[in-house]
Amino acid sequence: MADRLVLLGTKGGPALRPGGPWPTSSLLEIGGRSIVVDCGLGVTRALTEAGVGLKTLDLVFITHLHSDHVLELGPLLHTAWTAGLARTVRVYGPAGTGHYWQRFLQSMEFDIEIRIGDEGRPDLRDLVVVEEFTEGPVMEAGGLAVSALRVDHPPVTECFALRFESGGKSVVFSADTTLFPPLAGFARGASILVHEAMLEEGIDRLVARTGNGARLKEHLLASHTLAADAGRIAADAGVGHLVLHHLIPADDPGIGESDWIDAVRTSWNGPLTIGRDGLALDLPAKGAGG
Repeated sequence: MADRLVLLGTKGGPALRPGGPWPTSSLLEIGGRSIVVDCGLGVTRALTEAGVGLKTLDLVFITHLHSDHVLELGPLLHTAWTAGLARTVRVYGPAGTGHYWQRFLQSMEFDIEIRIGDEGRPDLRDLVVVEEFTEGPVMEAGGLAVSALRVDHPPVTECFALRFESGGKSVVFSADTTLFPPLAGFARGASILVHEAMLEEGIDRLVARTGNGARLKEHLLASHTLAADAGRIAADAGVGHLVLHHLIPADDPGIGESDWIDAVRTSWNGPLTIGRDGLALDLPAKGAGG
């Protein structure tokens, strides 16, 4: 299969609105591996619509435990199991991921046990291996190397950017972070940098729709990256292509793609893609910064 990146969900935050995009999840197909990065609500359906057979699920990575990144991890794995999953799936996530998975299994204990007995399925509890990681090398196998960088996303301390490398190609996901200059070094020369982004002019309207006023606005400004600053990270890193996702706000009728582009072009002149749900990008033939 051709190496590609598919943005399954591109909205920052857990709330849903009619006709709007879905929370954060991505599919990275690289070096013969299918990798799910984050599991916000909607990831299971988005994967099937991207042509991925759920029973071929292989690797899942969670950047941090905010709900818009992990809420559908359990349902994804359970649904893959009901679709015929019979292979081991490895889930890599920060501290607390194993606790989440064990609690999900407990909540679904009746269904899991009755399907094992009634339908002859393998035990889901034996198929999923959760490995918790911290900063540094995460895994290396079959030509794929993954490393992590702790980023700045207060008040969450266990939040990590991820770098995937295989066959001379490299893709970096920023995770959720305020402007974090060390990320430029971590992403140096990457084929693609997938970076979260926020437009300040939309924050007040977003807060008004969502509620919690000043506290929510304070969190957004302290914990996320303005689009122009994402462009600065891409420029400092010399990446080949900048992709904006986890957009805040993602569903404001007063903000269009041109607004995102205008903001980023103040600091980044290279290839640029503004994320939208279902968007697929082929990875370049080899890693090359630009």
